[in-house]
Amino acid sequence: MEHLYHVTVDGIMHQYPAGTSYQAIAQEFQASYPSDILLVERNGKLCELGKCLDRDCTLKMITLQDKPGLQTYERSAIFLMLKAFYDIIGQNHIEQICVEYSLSHALFIRAKGEFQLNEPLLEQVESRMRELVRQAIPIQKHSISTDDAIEMFEKRSLHDKAKLLRCRISSRVNYYSLEDFSDYFYGYMVPNTSYIKCFHLELFDRGLILRLPDPQAPDRLAAFQPSLKVFQALYDADQKSKHLHISNVADLNEAICCGNATSIILAHEAMMEKRIGDLAETIAQRRDVRFVMIAGPSSSGKTTFSHRLSTQLMACGLTPHAIATDNYFKNRSETPRDANGQYDFESLGAMDVEQFNHDMTLLLQGETVELPQFNFKKGIREYNGDRLTLGPRDVLVIEGIHCLNDAFSYSLPKQSKFKIYISCLTTLNVDDHNRIPTTDARLLRRIERDARTRGYSARATIQMWPSVRRGEESNIFPYQDSADAVFNSALIYEIALLKPYIEPLLFGVPKDCPEYLEAKRLLKFLSYFLPLPADQVPTTSLMREFIGGGCYHV
Repeated sequence: MEHLYHVTVDGIMHQYPAGTSYQAIAQEFQASYPSDILLVERNGKLCELGKCLDRDCTLKMITLQDKPGLQTYERSAIFLMLKAFYDIIGQNHIEQICVEYSLSHALFIRAKGEFQLNEPLLEQVESRMRELVRQAIPIQKHSISTDDAIEMFEKRSLHDKAKLLRCRISSRVNYYSLEDFSDYFYGYMVPNTSYIKCFHLELFDRGLILRLPDPQAPDRLAAFQPSLKVFQALYDADQKSKHLHISNVADLNEAICCGNATSIILAHEAMMEKRIGDLAETIAQRRDVRFVMIAGPSSSGKTTFSHRLSTQLMACGLTPHAIATDNYFKNRSETPRDANGQYDFESLGAMDVEQFNHDMTLLLQGETVELPQFNFKKGIREYNGDRLTLGPRDVLVIEGIHCLNDAFSYSLPKQSKFKIYISCLTTLNVDDHNRIPTTDARLLRRIERDARTRGYSARATIQMWPSVRRGEESNIFPYQDSADAVFNSALIYEIALLKPYIEPLLFGVPKDCPEYLEAKRLLKFLSYFLPLPADQVPTTSLMREFIGGGCYHV
């Protein structure tokens, strides 16, 4: 007699025979969703659609509008693109295809080998991708021993993957195949190529971009409006890392194994200090600058950066004074609320813009101003006799979420402001085909700092993260190209450094909560890294803002 399992979807129980694929179940519910179901969440665990029913369970359908679905689509589109490149050009003529980083809802990719990267070639590759989509070719998952996987990737000249797997403890690994093409990916895949409907290849700068769909309108491409300044900062960081022979996690692990951890730390800290010094010199040479305005997304290291920049400004003969824009919050009774009725502390409306401009204008005119201090416990601004007068070589170093928005400092002459956009723009990837999102690096920083300084659990930080990201999308990212300079605060060694701090916090996320999926994904991601001890990290390091032990009061 055929065994039936009970499956609950959207609160309604259904029955299906044992061995029914999740893809078949998803197809019954597809009409209720605006875009393709790409995965299912079974009792809090993500499962690919090719997996078959083997228990009673509750299923949640995952589409492109969900973060795991978007990640799965991106991963699958990369696999499809690689297959098409190898079909058109041939393995023997390809030296490297490297997925570098995200750029405005697209992926920047560099390709090297015995071919000319041009529009006709990209048209051929995209045409081959669409042909494969029409054929609905299965994307198959295989499990083999780690040793066999290393041998397979060495034979295919994918040395980055082979080197990465040598530091894996697991005796077996999964890889995916698409006809005769095989690759290793960190994460899930769609069941076949027909699910990858929306994409486009374009030449961009020194490589190409793979454009991806808009999660809110999955049948059309997301707008491509890249920040060229951010792109240049990413490219420069990538080149400097390559000069130090660290392009991916495998290179970093190898350096740690060989006892080169200290030299890695000191070299990258020296590179960062030089960039901060160069910035200070640029500011000092602009005699009209009196306000250094610093903004960036959460966990970019803005506070430590401000301190280090101030030190360098002093070395250039200037006298810096720190101003925290948080002290210009409106009193709590005047703070606007968001659509959910919660205080919206991240909107410009939460700031007393008029008072800020009034005070800064008086300072610019050489007058003495009593600066406010915001009492967060009482929710009011207070004045405690903190007076300031600007001398001829004095500059204000102002850090805050709205510092790049001219509406916040509307009364100050443009030439008096030097605006800096700071962000953790990591260029280190797991391997050539598996990138590390810059948001992941910032989230890891945030989890550790929240736990150490605020007593928050990893679950609480993960829960708040989407709201933090929405605030950044509205209040920071639109103004990044207005900055005079972009400062990349990423350090090549930082995830290896954070690993021993964060793993215990992530293991503490309960399995029965929504945040568990993200915690599990981050734990798998961290498993690729060998840990790096903090002993040799300087007390001035930007990473001390997150792990503690720094010389600055942050």
